[in-house]
Amino acid sequence: MKYWSLLLILGVTLASVPALAAGNPPLSPELQKLNISVGRWVFHGKALNARTGKSSPFTWNEDCTWSPNQLYLECTFSNNWAGKPIESLVVDTYNTEDHSYWHYEMYASGERGDRPFVSRMEIQGNTWIEHGQEAVPSKKQRGERVVYKWASPTEVSVAIQSSSDGVHWRTLDQGEGKKLP
Repeated sequence: MKYWSLLLILGVTLASVPALAAGNPPLSPELQKLNISVGRWVFHGKALNARTGKSSPFTWNEDCTWSPNQLYLECTFSNNWAGKPIESLVVDTYNTEDHSYWHYEMYASGERGDRPFVSRMEIQGNTWIEHGQEAVPSKKQRGERVVYKWASPTEVSVAIQSSSDGVHWRTLDQGEGKKLP
């Protein structure tokens, strides 16, 4: 009873805290950082073909919400990637064992189903980095990463980058996302 009294004194109501109203625990401080992505988003940008040097447009439609237990940010994507439709489900979370953010993406179309994309994520201030394949210079293996920079709760830029050494990054694809009302 003291907890609810304190919330009311602070002006917090059930309507202002949906997780509490639904009987769910509040988001941990780590998961609160992911909350900026909740909602419907549309991304527009250009994808660069590394072989030809030409670019073509892409559009992402993203819809994100919290899982019922408030541990997983679940996002569906309907993308048109340079004319190729890609449907996927993304789950982002914070793992308390290794103290890391993780990004999991599974495909229904446009990519093989037996190759989900799994990457460790880094969140520093308004920047999220999804670390993809690591660069291995001696083996000529290129590294990949996705970088999101949040300008505000309703605007974000995205860049997909490649590196041959893991230090110097080249932007291949870039765009802007807007949160829909």
